Formats: sequence, structure tokens, C-alpha cells
Amino acid sequence: MRNAVNNGVWSGTWVAERLGLELVGDDALPQMLGLALRRNPKRAHLLVSHVLGKHVPQSPAVVHGHGLALGCRVRELLGPEEAAKAVVLGYAETATGLGHCVADGVGVAAYLHSTRRPVPGVATAGGFEESHSHATSHLLLPEDPTLLVGDGPLVLVDDEFSTGNTVLNTIRDLHGRYPRERYVVVALVDMRSAADAGRLDDFAREIGARVDLVAAASGAVRLPEGVLEKGQALVARHEAEAAANGERSAAGSSGPVAQLPAPLEDVAADARRDTQGAHPADDRTGQTSPRGSATRVDLHWPRGLPDGGRHGFTPAHRDRLEAALPAMTARLAEAIPGDARSVLVLGFEELMYTPLRLARELAEAVPAEVRYSTTTRSPVLAVDDPGYAIRSRIVFPAHDEPADGPGERYAYNVAGGGFDAVVAVVDSVADTPSLHAPDGLLSRLAAHTPHVVLAVVPSYVPEPLYAAALPEKRSLMLPEPLRGPAFSSYAPEEVGWLLQDLSDVTLEAPTEEREEAIQSGGAHYAESLPVEYQPSEQYQELFHAALKTSAARIAQAVGVVTETVIAERSPRPVLVSLARAGTPVGVLMRRWAQFRHGLDLPHYAVSIVRGRGIDANALRWLAAHHDPRDVVFVDGWTGKGAITRELAAAVEEFEAGGGAAGFDPEIAVLADPGSCVRTFGTREDFLIPSACLNSTVSGLISRTVLRADLVGPDDFHGAKFYRELAGVDVSTDFLDAVAARFPEVAEAVGGAVKELLAGDRTPSWEGWAAVERISEEYGIHDVNLVKPGVGETTRVLLRRVPWKILARAGAGADLDHVRLLAGQRGVPVEEVGDLPYTCVGLIHPQFTRGATGADGKAVTV
Repeated sequence: MRNAVNNGVWSGTWVAERLGLELVGDDALPQMLGLALRRNPKRAHLLVSHVLGKHVPQSPAVVHGHGLALGCRVRELLGPEEAAKAVVLGYAETATGLGHCVADGVGVAAYLHSTRRPVPGVATAGGFEESHSHATSHLLLPEDPTLLVGDGPLVLVDDEFSTGNTVLNTIRDLHGRYPRERYVVVALVDMRSAADAGRLDDFAREIGARVDLVAAASGAVRLPEGVLEKGQALVARHEAEAAANGERSAAGSSGPVAQLPAPLEDVAADARRDTQGAHPADDRTGQTSPRGSATRVDLHWPRGLPDGGRHGFTPAHRDRLEAALPAMTARLAEAIPGDARSVLVLGFEELMYTPLRLARELAEAVPAEVRYSTTTRSPVLAVDDPGYAIRSRIVFPAHDEPADGPGERYAYNVAGGGFDAVVAVVDSVADTPSLHAPDGLLSRLAAHTPHVVLAVVPSYVPEPLYAAALPEKRSLMLPEPLRGPAFSSYAPEEVGWLLQDLSDVTLEAPTEEREEAIQSGGAHYAESLPVEYQPSEQYQELFHAALKTSAARIAQAVGVVTETVIAERSPRPVLVSLARAGTPVGVLMRRWAQFRHGLDLPHYAVSIVRGRGIDANALRWLAAHHDPRDVVFVDGWTGKGAITRELAAAVEEFEAGGGAAGFDPEIAVLADPGSCVRTFGTREDFLIPSACLNSTVSGLISRTVLRADLVGPDDFHGAKFYRELAGVDVSTDFLDAVAARFPEVAEAVGGAVKELLAGDRTPSWEGWAAVERISEEYGIHDVNLVKPGVGETTRVLLRRVPWKILARAGAGADLDHVRLLAGQRGVPVEEVGDLPYTCVGLIHPQFTRGATGADGKAVTV
């Protein structure tokens, strides 16, 4: 590595001699690293990488190549199957580009980097502290909120692995939210002590996960006692000298020319010829030079392509960037003088990867030698000495209106580099008046090169930012979705619950008390919960038998409804299940999309309450994170269509009240026996085993609760997580049994969808008409007490006080569990010849405990 040693002098010699430091380890370390002094009260020295492209200009092929090589090693370590599920996380600001290169090497991994730039309207998926850094807080702001919740490996990338504290803080934060079995830590250099290495091993055992380490080189910096105080004194002394020298330089006096680490020393002679006097090691004079001029180049950046990994960067994004790079680079090349011999592409703080890829492409397009580095917010002392890694420093004000307020920013080893042109690449957030000011970056660069080129990349913000159209503070106050295993027995990536956890609140009441209160008008059904039904051994056997019999039929219906949604509603739908019955169906639809199309669809569960509408705060959260036009509401089945009508009215009310527009209230259901919707898997009324049980087939989550003393105006609706029922939970059994049948029904699904899309699916609402007729014929006079279909009838038997069950004549095994439950509760089953449903459950129309007995059995009229 020819730029690590300058005329036989290692670029860490100056610091090592004055502080008594010693670099030990692999032979490659001195070739990869130099040393400098920080202006940092927490650590005296700075390891300066010659292959990172941050502080030392380097060949873009070398920078990209080191990251790619590390990524290839990760891919080899994980194997193709695990690598395909991996997510790569890079650290801001130094390793944002390195992490992206590692993701390129892994090949199929999505990429995300932490950021210190808050983005309004984008929810935080995590955060952690970097204890030794001058700026500690890292935010994780993925556009796709499910990016970090998979069970694949998480690959964490930093430029150096010094103590391991940052990695420990990261894993500790993320493992609590999104637990997984494997982590891989990647760094250019591993500089941990033996004690620090043991600490990471202990932590891995503590959380029960595997943590691997991949590094290009390893070693350690041996620090003498009192090194921090000695380093601070050394920095103070040299800054005082630099200030005095800076005054003389500002006055125009000449001085020694900075000798920069090769390859910059090759062009230092040009700097001598081109300048009057020398570039000071620390250029903060505020003077500009008439010799420089800035030219803006429009890259024609592809619309909607992220500028980096701040909000996530997928393999599909990588393909778009690769396709666009040649044309964008050609535009840059046109702005560079044909006789230029040395060109620097200068990135901007966290914006490292895009400038790197432009630089690498530019190196192939122009005859000049192209180098790459970036600006930084990290304060480092500059010393003009061959044995010191930071030879010069350009100082300029921050120009991106940072959240932590105004301050200095730096470009190292640019002054004195003799570059014939510097291409500054910034994002649009940073294209501010401060960038173009007399003391701004462009003017500073113009003092050191005859040609400055500015390329502005659009700052990617997940679109559309619907939160701006909503009560912003209210939306941002809403918490992130609850996920398993902390809430529900579903895997965290399967579903995010837009609910609040009321597990510690006693909400259950005897079924008979609830029914009497509901029918008397004393309480709404959503203000309490029924006591969870505990299935008998016989009933459990019926469930498993029904699941075995109906799994293929359900799998086909799942495939049909999912394919219909993708074809008609959105190519990448956001599935939003109506909790609780819709949730297993939403999970299955998500699994089908993965199985058939390789899609990783977001999936949430929200509450809707008859008579009170959908949870408006859940809609606000969804609008702040997704395009409402992509949202597809999912339920298990339709009965008479009450929820269908409820949702349509609720969405209309939400929009009229100033909420985001675009939500389609059309529900996608597995079964539509009531002919209430256009998007369905089947219109047959058959047994869906997830209707046979309550929470134990729905992730151990209760029905949702809406009660004024528990749910405030800015809260999600509530629900309980019945952890104590884990021993009888069959939620995953149900999902796995159905998903296992996907391959065998795939061909049938294709034919059924083609036929369905070509036919007339206009809802006839025949179910509603039948319910009205039954209500009058049986003297009930309240359609809310008539529950049509196998699913709704089962709910009546499990959660309400049933009066009688109407069963279609000749109905077979689909009603075995209904007959069993009815027998256990003493409820008569009456066969009816012209029933449009397989069965209908009738709730007791005049319920009092006096009419039925305290136990609710032997119901009479």
C-alpha cells in the first residue's frame, strides 16, 4: 500500500514518538493505518485509515475493493442461504460507505446505515451510543419498518473495532427489539485487547446468539500511562502554533510546502508551481482565491433512487444505480478539463457510497488519476510532517443545517494535494447558502484547485411524507408497532401490532355478565373481554383434524386472494389485518408473497370496533410510514358485511377530519360467503380452523379493547397478550400447516385467479339480505344478534350467549366443532334447507341470567 509510507517514514511515526504509542499486530497494519491526534477529550489518538476514503484521498478502486473483499468473506462465512437473508448495517459517519461496499460483496443483502441526521416523519427503528466518539447518538431510520425484524444474520460494519463498546450497544438495543440468532461484526482492523475480545464472547453467550468477526487485519495500540493528558497538551501546543502560523499565512507569507502521503506527493510539485506561497496545514483564514471556479453539473439522478443507505438500500436499488452510473459519470467527465492530471472526488460526511461509485466510474472515463475522500465532522489536528497522517486541513462551516447546531467541518489532505479539479458531491439538504458562502466549502476548495465541480444528489426521503398532511406532533408521538416475542407468539417479522399492551389490566368478565350489560345498553362489547375459552381435549382433536382436512383448501384461498391483491391493488401491498381474525390470514398472505414472488411485504394488525370505527391513530401511523394507496385491509371472512360497511364509513370520516387521503376501504378476505367484497379467496362458507379458537390460534392476542379510561385520544386501541396460554398455543402450527401446502396448490391458484379476474365479482350483499330475513323470521329484530357463517357462529359459541344454531341441511364435517361446542353449552342445532351459509349463530335476543340460568346454558325463551 504505497500511501501508508512516505519516503520510508510510516505516517504514524510522529504521534508514536511523542506519545510513546506502539502499533503491534499484523504486518499489514502499518500499510493500512497511520496515526493522528484528536481534538477529543475521550481519546487522544486517531487511527487514520489509508483505504477507507475518509481522511486520506485514495484510489476509489482500492476503497471499493477492500469493502467488497470483506463482503465476500462474509458471504463465504454465512453460506448462500444465510447470506440471502442477511441485512448489513454500517456506522455513521465513517463507515457508511464501507458498509455499503460490504453489502455489495455479500451480493443480495439489503443495506442500512445509522445516521446522526433526524428526518421528520420517519420513525426511529432503534438507536445507540458510540462512547468514544465526538458525536455519539446514532439513529436507525429504515423506510421499511420490517427491514430489521427478520431472522437472518445482521452484519455490523465499522472501520475499526477498538473496544467493542459500540457493537455491544448496537446489538443490545436491536436484540431487545428484533432478536435473532446470528450477528457478524466486520471491520477493516480489529484493534481490541484480549479483555475486550472476551467481553464480546461473554455477551454473545448472555443473549444466546452467535457473533462472528471478520477483519482485514488485527493488532493493538499499546498506550502508556497518562497518554490522554499528554495528547491533550500536545494538541493544545500545536494548535497555538498553527494559529500563529495561520496569521502569517493569511498575510501572504510563504512557508514550507506540505508533503502529503503518496499518491499525493506525486502531484505536490504541481501545487508548488501553481500557488504563491504554501498552503497552511490548517486552512481557516476565510480568504478565497480568484484562481478557482465552481461548475454545477446536473447528474440526472434517477427519480426515487436513494442517495445512500440512510433509509435502506436494496439489491433492486443497487441494480438501478449500476444502470445509471455510466450516464451520470459522463456528465461529470464533460465538466473536467481535458488536460487535468489529478482529480479528487470529495464526498460529504455520511454521503460516502454514491461519490465513491461516481469516482470509480470516473477513473475509467478520464485520463486523469482520480482519488476519492470525503468531508467530515470529526476534529483532528493537522501537522505538516511526513510521519503524520493528517498533513493539511480545510475548515469550513456546516452547510446542511445540522440538528446539533452550527459548527466546523473539515476536509483533510486536500490542501496541498495539487489536484487539477475537485468534484464536490453533496446531497440536496446540504446545498444551502452556507455551501456557497465566501467562507463555505466551495470557496475553500477554490483556493486550492483551479476547477471546482459541484454535483448535487437529491436527498432521499421516503415518499410520500404523509405525516406532513396530518397533525404532525400527534403522529410522531405514536409508538412503534408491538412485535413478538414481547407481544404475541408470532415471529417479529410476521406482524407488527398497532395496539397498546393492556396485559396487566383485568378486563375479563363472565360471558353472561357481559351479554347482559351489552344488551341492556350498559356497556359496549369492546369495553371488556370474555374469559378465554379453554378447549377440551376432544375439541383440540377436532381442531387438528379440521386443519389437516382443510389446509390445502385454505392454502389455495390464500394464494387466490394474495394474487388478486398484487394484480389489482398494488405490486407491493402493505397488508393491514383487522385484529384479531384477520391477523392469521394476513400472515399467510405475507408468506404466500414470499413463496411465490420473493416479496417481503409489511404487515400490521389494527383494531376496528363495530359502532366506533377503525383506530384513527393506527391510520395516522400507517400514513406516516407508507403510501395509503398501497394499504390493503385484510380480514378472515365476511358475515353479513357489517365490518365492511364500518370500515368504509370510518375511512370516509378519517379523511373528512383532515386525515391522509388514499386509503381504500375494500377488504381482502379469505372467504366471502356474504358476497360483500370484490377481493376474496373463495365465496364458499367453509371451516377455517383459525375460527375454531380464540387467542391460541391468533398469536395469543385477545380481541381488541376500546375503553375511555384506558385508551386516550392519542393512544392505539388496546389488547392483551396471554403469555400464560403458551402451552396450548397452536398459532404457528396453523400457519405452518397451511403454508406447507403452498407448492401443491400453486398451479390451481394460477387458474383460479385468471378465471376470477375475468369474471363478475360485484358484491350482491345476499348475506345481508339473508340476515335481515332471519332476524325477522325468528323474532329477533336486531341484525347484530344474527351471526352468519362458520367463523361467526363459532365466535358466538365461544364469546357470547348463544340462543340456537341454524345449520344448512346436509352440512358435514365443517360443522363438527360447532356441534361439539353447542352440545357443551346446551344450545340446540336446527337444520334449515335454504340457508345461504353453512350455518348461522343466533345470540339470545332477550338475555338475562334469569332467563338462562347463571351458567348461560339451557337457553330458553
